[in-house]
Parts: sequence; C-alpha cells; structure tokens
Amino acid sequence: MKNSTVPILNPFEMGQIHFDAQLAWQTLFTSTHHFFHINRLEEYKDMMKFPLPPHRKMVFDFVFLTSGTSVRSKGLDSYQFGANTFFFLPAYQITAHKSMSQDAKGFYCHFDSEVLTKNFQSKDLFADYSFLQFIGNPLVTIDEETTQTILFILYRLEKEYKKSDSPDFSIVQGYLLALMSEIKPFVKTEQKVKINAASQITEKYKSALAQYSYQKQKIRDYADILSVTPNHLNKCVKATTGKSAHDLLDDMLLLEAKVMLKQTGLSIAEVAFRIGKTELSDFGRFFKQKTGFTPGEYRKKD
Repeated sequence: MKNSTVPILNPFEMGQIHFDAQLAWQTLFTSTHHFFHINRLEEYKDMMKFPLPPHRKMVFDFVFLTSGTSVRSKGLDSYQFGANTFFFLPAYQITAHKSMSQDAKGFYCHFDSEVLTKNFQSKDLFADYSFLQFIGNPLVTIDEETTQTILFILYRLEKEYKKSDSPDFSIVQGYLLALMSEIKPFVKTEQKVKINAASQITEKYKSALAQYSYQKQKIRDYADILSVTPNHLNKCVKATTGKSAHDLLDDMLLLEAKVMLKQTGLSIAEVAFRIGKTELSDFGRFFKQKTGFTPGEYRKKD
C-alpha cells in the first residue's frame, strides 16, 4: 500500500482535513505527534468537521468509546459502534469518519508501527491481533470489568504523552501491547460466526480491490488473482454482500476518486485517468450518478 498513487497523510497533514481551518489546532499537539498521540474525544470532537472525507494516513489508530456512538468506515465497509467498543484502523487503509454523537466520550490514539513493533517481529505481532490487519474486523467490544483495566492503561498513556519532555516510547509500547493483550480474548468471542467459502472469497476480493484498483479495472483481472472464474467470483460477492462484483469495484473506484479529489491537487482529468476513466465526461457521469455531485462540486464542498 505504500506505493499507492494517492499521497498518504502524516499526522500533521491529517489536521488540515480534520479541524476547522480557523482553529490553531497545531498548538494542541506535541512535537512527537507524528509518532504517537492520544487525547480524550470530548476535548476535541467539537472542533472537528464531521463528516471527515475519505483519506489514508501512515499511522495506526483506534477510537475507544466510553459513551455515545460513532460511525466510521474501513475500506468499503461502514461500522456503527458504541460504549465499551474499540474501532481499530491499520496504516494505509482508506477511512472516513462519518459521525460522532454529541454525548460521545472516550479516547482517540494513533501510533507509528515502529512504536508497537520495535524489538518484535512485526509480521508475527500483527498476526496475533486480527483487528490491526488490513481486512480484519475493526471492532472489539469488551465487558465492564475489562473496561476499567483499559481506562487505566489509556490514562497512563495520556499521562506519558503529556510529559513536558518527550514520552518514553518503551513505556508507550509496553502499555499499548498490554492493551492489545487485554482485549484479544474478546476478539475470539466475536469471531465464532461461521465463515463460509463465499465470504472468504469476498474478503479476498475486497483486499485485492484495495491493492490493485489503480492497475486493474476488470472483474476478470481479479478473478485471475483469486484463481476463480468471473462468474464464480460474482456469485460469491452477490451471496455475501447483495451487490455484484462490479458494484464493489465501482464502489472502490469511487472511494479512490474521493480521496484524490480531497487529498491531492490533481486535476479532475488526472483523477479520472487514474481510476480508468479515459473520457472526462464518463467520469463526470459516473461520479454524479454515485454521489449527486459533480467532481468539481465535491472537491469544493466542506
């Protein structure tokens, strides 16, 4: 994903799309913000511009709610979650934060992968925590007793972040790993849902779309990657999602176009070309049909 033609936002660039331009939001963050950050949602959410448009970033993050509700997407999927629930997002995945209720409280945290993986084999570490994986379920709901333990860890991370000098990243790593270990048993509980062959192929298809949507815009190309026929791929996707394989491809191309329109200075013609629409008029019709806006209108709207 690091070779994506869409620029990846670093945490300071994230602030340009997350916060009102009139606010001096930069002064709220420490010099290590690009590497590790944590804050209470109630201190920041009123300054944010919801819905946040689709974007990619180079850090992992999570939101943990103690009250209220929020709606956030990971790739093509949207999730609503509430109290005692985590939403995890891996680095380089497309996300949009659609809403957060007025009574929402909890924590937001982001961290560079090195904070978590230093002195570990990152491949093995991420294999242990499915919620950090690119196509893993991002939601983890914990019980009240574990919530108290998690809050202690989050308060401790917050205290470390607010130190007058630089945080001790060995302490940050220790508490983040403790947090992951505390919630891991709840992932196992939630994953007892039967996974059939059709849903497995559909998840692999979604993963391939996230990786190759700029290079491949034909269903046959993805069927070849997954070693199935186009007809079988379409049947699996339809049975799992209710949409056709082509519908999901269009959804991903639209998502990529939205990211480029909001996150880059590319011309509309260049955006169209990068998602395989060689005729600007075709791209305009495609975008208007899907969103109700022309590409230019979408780029200008808040």
